[in-house]
Amino acid sequence: MYSFATLSAQFEERFISALPFPAAPVTLYDPCRYLLALGGKRIRPALCLMANELFMEISDDAWYAAEAIEIFHNFTLVHDDIMDKAPTRRGQPAIHERYGLATGILSGDVMCIYAYERLAYIKNALPQVLQLFNRTAIEVCEGQQLDMDFEQRNDVTLEEYIHMITLKTSVLLACSLKIGALVSGGSGDNAHKLYSFGRDMGIAFQLQDDFLDAFGQPGLTGKQSGGDILANKKTYLLVSALKYANDAQRRAITQLLSTDAPTKVADILALYRATGADERCRQATADYTRHAFDCLEEVAIPSKRKQPLLELATMLLGRNK
Repeated sequence: MYSFATLSAQFEERFISALPFPAAPVTLYDPCRYLLALGGKRIRPALCLMANELFMEISDDAWYAAEAIEIFHNFTLVHDDIMDKAPTRRGQPAIHERYGLATGILSGDVMCIYAYERLAYIKNALPQVLQLFNRTAIEVCEGQQLDMDFEQRNDVTLEEYIHMITLKTSVLLACSLKIGALVSGGSGDNAHKLYSFGRDMGIAFQLQDDFLDAFGQPGLTGKQSGGDILANKKTYLLVSALKYANDAQRRAITQLLSTDAPTKVADILALYRATGADERCRQATADYTRHAFDCLEEVAIPSKRKQPLLELATMLLGRNK
C-alpha cells in the first residue's frame, strides 16, 4: 500500500507531464497549464487512488478519475477567484489577474469540459461514476452560491453553515474516495462508507480551519491572525457566537462587524470565548472527526490496508496550521 506522499508525488509527475490540453489556441490553454503547474497538495486525486488501492492494484480507470477530479477542482478555483476578486492563488497571480477576466472565465470553462474528457476513458462503472460526479459538481456550485448568499445574511443557522461547507468543500473529497472504490468494483456498502468518511473528514477539516484562522498562531499557520474576522466571513465561530450570545453580546458583535477598529480581532475573539463559540467549534470538529474515523473503520477490508488513509486523515485533522 502506498502512502499519501508517495501517491501524490506519483500523480504529480504523471499529471503535469501529460496534461490533456492541445497547443492552440495558446491564449486559452496556457492559463490552464499555468494554474495546474502551480501545484497544490493533490489531496483529492490521491484519495481516489488510495481508495482504489484498498481493493486492487491501482487501475488505469482510477488514474483517469484522479486526473478528472483534479482538473475539475482547479476549474472551481479559477471561478472562485473571479467571484471573490482574489488577486493570488498559491502565492502567484490568479488566472484572471494574469491573463484577464474573459480568459479566466473561458479557461475555467474548458477545464471543466476536459475533466469530463478524462472521465470518458473509464471502462468500469462509468454510469455510476458519471452520476456521482455530476451530482457532486452541482453540489459544489450550490455550496459556492450559498456561501455568497450568506455574506448578505446575519441570520445563518449552524445547520445551514454545516450544509454549505458540506457542499462547497467536503462532497468533492467524498466523491474522490467513492469513485476510487466504484472503479475497483468494490461493494456498494464499502463505497458508501468511504463517501461518509470523506464527507465528515472534510467538514471537520473546514471547522478546524475556521478555528485556526481565529485562534491559531500566525507563526504556525502562516496566515494573518483573524483574517476571517477582518473579512466579516461567516464561519462556524461567528454563526455560533451570534446564536448563543445574549442581547448585549449580539449587539457588540454586530457593531464590530460594521467597523474596522484596531481592536476588532481581539474584541471578537473575546466574544467568541464569552459565548462559548470556541469550545463548540472544537467539540463539533471532534465529533465529525470521530464519525469520519468510525466510517473508515467500518469499511470491510483488513485494517492494514486502510493504514495510509488513516494516516492521511490523522495528519489533516491533527494539524495546528
